Amino acid sequence: YKFPENGQNGACLEAKFLTKKVVYEQFGYFCSMKLLSRIFNFYLDASIHVALAILSLVWVTSSILNIPSDKNLFSFIFFCSIACYNFIKYGVELKKYIQLGNPYHGYIRFFNFVCSVICVYHLFFLEWDSIFMLGILGLFTGLYALPVLPGTRNLRSLAGFKIFPVAIVWAGTTVVLPVWAAGSALSWDVWIETIQRFLLVLILILPFEIRDMRYDPPELRTFPRRYGIAKTKILGILLIFLFFFLTLLKDKVTQLEILSKTFLSLGMGSVLLITKKNQNKYFSAFWVEAIPILWWILIWVLMGREN
Repeated sequence: YKFPENGQNGACLEAKFLTKKVVYEQFGYFCSMKLLSRIFNFYLDASIHVALAILSLVWVTSSILNIPSDKNLFSFIFFCSIACYNFIKYGVELKKYIQLGNPYHGYIRFFNFVCSVICVYHLFFLEWDSIFMLGILGLFTGLYALPVLPGTRNLRSLAGFKIFPVAIVWAGTTVVLPVWAAGSALSWDVWIETIQRFLLVLILILPFEIRDMRYDPPELRTFPRRYGIAKTKILGILLIFLFFFLTLLKDKVTQLEILSKTFLSLGMGSVLLITKKNQNKYFSAFWVEAIPILWWILIWVLMGREN
């Protein structure tokens, strides 16, 4: 063993200190990133992201059709969307996602209970007309999720019918319901917007259909299973053209609407073209479902520039 020469002992201690400091910093960074990753995954798994996408479409409807915003209705839609999606995801399809008794599922179940309580609270502030419309949408959601049909489990299990109930409920919730609650007439423009919203949801579901080809049973006969991925993408592009063309059939159309739907159509087309069967974990779950949120942000920015 050789003792360090003059100055070397201090240098060694400083090097060890710096090494430990770097290790602690890296450990702290790792812990913070792991915490953020857990929060982000909970944000997705607890259906907060999809509920925010639904709420964004309600805001879009309010902006495009120029109807007043009902905070209680909007809050109800947001928290009810969380409760309903978690019920379908972890109640009806529990085996597909997680195992019973998982503590993580317990956190989501508790969060879902809190959202359900908040949802019921806002329900008491809604008009009876709105509650009646919610009852119709809720009945359709129940038929989609619960095994109530003879010979089949639910509407979701009907061959080739999986995505249509979802699109109908989304269109009804994000267009017809807020218009109905505001006391506005279900005019030609409202029905065009409803059809567009129905098409929008169909388009956004296609990447999920392609992703779920590995999980969905063959008897569901989804579009990718029946026609292949390439033809499914072609169908999606045609639906995007139809979605945009319907805008021109409205009685009243603004430059804001045309511009925002142009960017929306280009964005959906780009996402659809790069969709593949073996997707990144967050491609559909985050980026595809973020499209309605980004659409609302775009409209908000454009409205701010106009003002």
